[in-house]
Amino acid sequence: MSPAEARPAIERGTLFVVAAPSGAGKSSMVNAVLAREPGISLSISYTSRAPRPGERHAQHYHFVGKDEFERMIAAGDFFEYAEVHGDYKGTARQSVEPQLAAGRDVLLEIDWQGARQVRQQIPDALSVFILPPSREALETRMRNRGQDSEAVIAQRLAAAREEMAHAPEFDFWIVNEHFDTAANELRSIFIAHRLRRAAQARRHAALFAGLIAGA
Repeated sequence: MSPAEARPAIERGTLFVVAAPSGAGKSSMVNAVLAREPGISLSISYTSRAPRPGERHAQHYHFVGKDEFERMIAAGDFFEYAEVHGDYKGTARQSVEPQLAAGRDVLLEIDWQGARQVRQQIPDALSVFILPPSREALETRMRNRGQDSEAVIAQRLAAAREEMAHAPEFDFWIVNEHFDTAANELRSIFIAHRLRRAAQARRHAALFAGLIAGA
């Protein structure tokens, strides 16, 4: 047996998809979990819009021109993308595939439409939808931001109802009523997925073989 054959194959990483309506606390929850899960990388999306104050290239988004984004679309460079209010946003394959191939888990923080596109290409991607405890709570959270007009809030609430109608397409639901509880539930999904029998059997093949042989 050659040295290459003796080395165990690298187990492909898992692609996690997390979606939620605006105001459900998705970004805060994802950031809290990733701070405790160094084995998961957050994919940085591409966008054709200009950076907002405080945003940095390759930290918040990969900022590219609209012509460049459309060139990438034509080249098939995106797992998923959408055009919203005249600007593109999407997840590039080059941001995800090399990490998965190297055995690293990757998390996409996207909407239900993007999640649907991803599942069509990677059926075994694991998806989570975060829900508010009620419509009233969602509206209260939007108003407490103090950033939007009544018209914008009404628009966001209507969009949230549309987004939540697609929750049944996801593998897991988390109700974000108490932030710490919800964040722990999200983290538990990631941990439990790593402990699947098939994954553990591949990861600890030599251990299991030794335990069985010594029985």
